[in-house]
Amino acid sequence: MHKKYLIEQRLILSYCRTSFKPHACLTRSINMSSIKVICFSALLALTNNALASSEVNTESLSYDALLSNYEYDFKVNYFALESQKQSLKMAYIYLKPTKSDMPTVTLMHGKNFNADYWTTTAQYLQSLGYGVLIPDQIGFGKSSKPTDYQYSFAALAHHTHALIDSLNIKESIVLGHSMGGMLASRFALMYPNTTKKLILVNPIGLENYLQYVDYKDTNFFYKNELAKTPEGVRKYQQKNYYDGKWNTTYSALTDFITGQIQGPDKEKMAWVNAKTYDMIFTQPVITEFKDLTVPVKLIIGTRDRTGPGRNWKKDGVDYELGRYDKLGKHAASLIPNAQLFELNNLGHLPQIEDFDRFKDVFNKALNTK
Repeated sequence: MHKKYLIEQRLILSYCRTSFKPHACLTRSINMSSIKVICFSALLALTNNALASSEVNTESLSYDALLSNYEYDFKVNYFALESQKQSLKMAYIYLKPTKSDMPTVTLMHGKNFNADYWTTTAQYLQSLGYGVLIPDQIGFGKSSKPTDYQYSFAALAHHTHALIDSLNIKESIVLGHSMGGMLASRFALMYPNTTKKLILVNPIGLENYLQYVDYKDTNFFYKNELAKTPEGVRKYQQKNYYDGKWNTTYSALTDFITGQIQGPDKEKMAWVNAKTYDMIFTQPVITEFKDLTVPVKLIIGTRDRTGPGRNWKKDGVDYELGRYDKLGKHAASLIPNAQLFELNNLGHLPQIEDFDRFKDVFNKALNTK
C-alpha cells in the first residue's frame, strides 16, 4: 500500500472521529492538497463508535531494502558510484533553484528517516527560490544497502560531495538533522570550500558518547534490530521525539520502518542498520567543532532528550545524556562564531512538530551571515 494512501486514510479517520454526524457517511476524493468530504446517507450502518475504533491497517505493509514500492513525494534520481570494490547507487531528490541567484540547500537525513521526510522543508525552500538537494545516504532510504561495507561519516560525506560535483553545484548550504547533523559536520570539516553555511537541527553527536557509555559490538545492535517491532518503534518515537503525543503525521513517518520490519529483507536491513550505529559512537565530531571554519547555525528544540547509549552507561557514570536544553549552548560555545536558535518545548524534530515555529528561526539561520 502506498504511503500517500495511508496518510489519506489517517486523515479521513481523524476527520470522522471529530466530525461524524448520525445518518451520514464520509468519503473523500484523493487529493493531498485538500480534503473534500462528501456527506450522504448510503451507509447508515456506520456508527460513531465504529469509526472511533477504526485504525489504519499497517499490518500488510511490506517494503524491500530499497523501498521499491514506497513512493516519495518528489522524483527520485540515482547517482552511480564505486566504493570499497562495490558498484552502488545513491538515491537523491534534486529541485533546481526557482530563482537564478539563489543557492542550493543540501538536506541530510537522520538515522531513522530518509529523504522523504524533508518534503515540507523542501517545498518551503523552493517557495523562497532555493534549490534543494536531498540524498538518501548509502545504507538508507532507496539507496544501496551493502552488507559488507565499512560505514563512516567520512565515506558518506565523500559520496555526497561527489554527487554535488556531478550536479555542477559549486557551493551549498548544508543542513543536517539528527545523525545527519554529524554527517553535515563531517562534510563541512572535509569540504569547507563547498559548504556555504552549516545548519544543524537537533543533531546527535553533541556529546562524545564513548566517554559515558560502554562500547557495543555490531552483533549487539543486530540483535536489537531483529527484535524491533512496529509497536516498539511507535512507542520509542512517541516518548522520545514527541513528548508522548502522536498523530497521523508522526505515524506516517514510521510506515517505511514498519514495512521493512515486515518485509522480505528484514534480516538484511537489521544488519545494515546495526552497522550504521557504530559510526555514531566511534566517530565523534564534537572534538573537532573548534576546527569548523564555515558559518554555523544551530537550531535546537530544547525538549529533546535523545541520548544514544543511555541504557548502557559505564559503571559509576551519573552524567545525563541528551539534555538539549544544555547541549545547544555548549556546542555553540565550542564552534567559532556559531549562532544558536533555541525552540522551547519542541523536541527532536522541530521541523515536523511545529513547522511554523521552525520556519521563523530557519529563515534567520538562512539569512544571517
